[in-house]
Amino acid sequence: MKNGGYNLIVILGPTATGKTRLAARLAKERGSEVISADSRQVYRGMDLGTGKDRSEFLVDGVSVPCHLIDIVDPGYEFSLFEYQQRFYRCFSDLSARGIIPVMAGGTGLYIEAVVREYAMVAVPEDQSLREELRTMDLDALRVRLQKCNPALHNTTDTEDRERLVRAIEIAEYTKALETGGISDHPALCPFVVGIRWDRSLLRERITRRLRERVDAGMIEEVRALHDRGVSWERLDSFGLEYRYASRHLQGLMDRREMFEQLNTRIHQFAKRQMTWFRRMERRGVRINWIDGADYDALKALVEEQVG
Repeated sequence: MKNGGYNLIVILGPTATGKTRLAARLAKERGSEVISADSRQVYRGMDLGTGKDRSEFLVDGVSVPCHLIDIVDPGYEFSLFEYQQRFYRCFSDLSARGIIPVMAGGTGLYIEAVVREYAMVAVPEDQSLREELRTMDLDALRVRLQKCNPALHNTTDTEDRERLVRAIEIAEYTKALETGGISDHPALCPFVVGIRWDRSLLRERITRRLRERVDAGMIEEVRALHDRGVSWERLDSFGLEYRYASRHLQGLMDRREMFEQLNTRIHQFAKRQMTWFRRMERRGVRINWIDGADYDALKALVEEQVG
């Protein structure tokens, strides 16, 4: 560790800010590797819809290793707890090799769980609780989750019954513990950089990238996932691109309507991402912001602070 003792570089930002390309270039020049912090890029076969562009990790002809991408199938329920555990293992392996990893992504919950070291536990299924919840409608489940953990209620998909039941199961189990969490994990000292754009420029970037994804076969990707056995309900649960492409493929909206509604939702999502990052700052996470995909500014900042 150097200068401020930093042993992790984090590059975060809303969708379409260019953070992945910046992270890959920085990692290449530092002899480092990237750890992804994207809740959907963990899934195999979900490429165009998640913005998983492998070419971004090819820098000057050199392939930069990236971890926690393409690690589970779409039918698998990947959790925040599992992400945190996998991150710790990956971080420890890289640190043991003398590498300061570069974490990059836009999933605020995943990033915050790492940099603020959320105390989490593995929660087993509670069949008696599930039987109790089986007869409750969605509204009653939402109320129960709100009582257990208001913060969790605000970050859970409250339209999906299975996710609601699991959220309640986790909240009630955690609440019942006298002590809990992970005590055996690596000590982290993260240096966090945020990428931001002027709002109008970011809107242009989002719309242009969505058009490129659709033209490249995003709808066909969703159709292929369904043909391989991923249900419409499961695809809908992934939100954004998968939700609206699924609705189009089911004949619920035409292509133009799909594009317009999806484009609006992605703009709204980018705003929510920024809101999350600002909240992280209020909770004590220092984010060093740079404007635009300015690699020189990023490099200078990291060299000054991390070494």
